[in-house]
Amino acid sequence: MATSNRHKYGEARDVLAEMGIKLEYMEVERVEIQADDPADIASYSLDQIQEVKPFLVEDAGFYIEHYNGFPGPYSSYVLQKVRLPGVLKLMEGIDDRRASFKSVVAYKHGEEKRFFRGFVTGSVSLSVRGTGGFGYDPIFIPDEGDGSTFGEMAADEKNALSHRARAFRSFGAWFTGNG
Repeated sequence: MATSNRHKYGEARDVLAEMGIKLEYMEVERVEIQADDPADIASYSLDQIQEVKPFLVEDAGFYIEHYNGFPGPYSSYVLQKVRLPGVLKLMEGIDDRRASFKSVVAYKHGEEKRFFRGFVTGSVSLSVRGTGGFGYDPIFIPDEGDGSTFGEMAADEKNALSHRARAFRSFGAWFTGNG
């Protein structure tokens, strides 16, 4: 997996290990274009990396309904600039706290490219809760959970529900011929 984010790699490694797939870490610094669809960002990343063996990249976004999906695929930049307290400040007084995560796993081998998507819906919490995960995890409460944020969940609990895990499971099912 080509990434500079060890957290993403760890989640992907654990999910794919459940399917008997061993994922290797390939640290890369890449230019990440700005685009509205994470698949466009992932595809551009695939084309930048010159690698003979098959490899993956993953891109995701955090989408807040009240703000028409903002920050979406720009979530990493927004998090760097305003951090979680700033995002929560934007949500002060907002009743509609619905949000979602979208993930795209992009695979390349030679000229072949494939894309696998994962999605999870939930809401933005009222405060930062938990120290697990990374990024927006401490403020995202998945609808399918028990009311905990991703940041309050153990890794296996998060991986049972997360957008990234769903995208990697979709890839894994295809890769192993079970999908």
